[in-house]
Amino acid sequence: MKITRNLSAAFILFISIQLGAHSQSQTAMNKQAGNQYQKADKELNAVYQKILKEYAKQTVFIAKLKTAQRLWVQLRDAELEAKFPEPNQYGSALPSCRAIYLEDLTRQRTKFLRTWLNGIPEGDVCNGSVKMKR
Repeated sequence: MKITRNLSAAFILFISIQLGAHSQSQTAMNKQAGNQYQKADKELNAVYQKILKEYAKQTVFIAKLKTAQRLWVQLRDAELEAKFPEPNQYGSALPSCRAIYLEDLTRQRTKFLRTWLNGIPEGDVCNGSVKMKR
């Protein structure tokens, strides 16, 4: 019984040390989440710029895409405010939570926009302005 208790205590100590070695402060976690969002935002902007370049001759499409993108930014911001409507109620993790949510929304938008770069299968009669894959 004494050996079991000693092993249990040693195991708990080992786990505590391991967790302590990998734990971060809330400030560090907030910064990391912010960096991940910034990375996703850069990727979104790169995809958006490639679309503008690749479809440059389709001026009507480009104008409508720019309008859609401006409206998406407004929607993204409104969704963020709806998700966290009262900032004082969420504690010190709020910056992380906001950044994680923004990253998720941004990655979804990037995936959606990438369709214009990757194209869609030939034969899709509803392709609209999206090019066909070759």
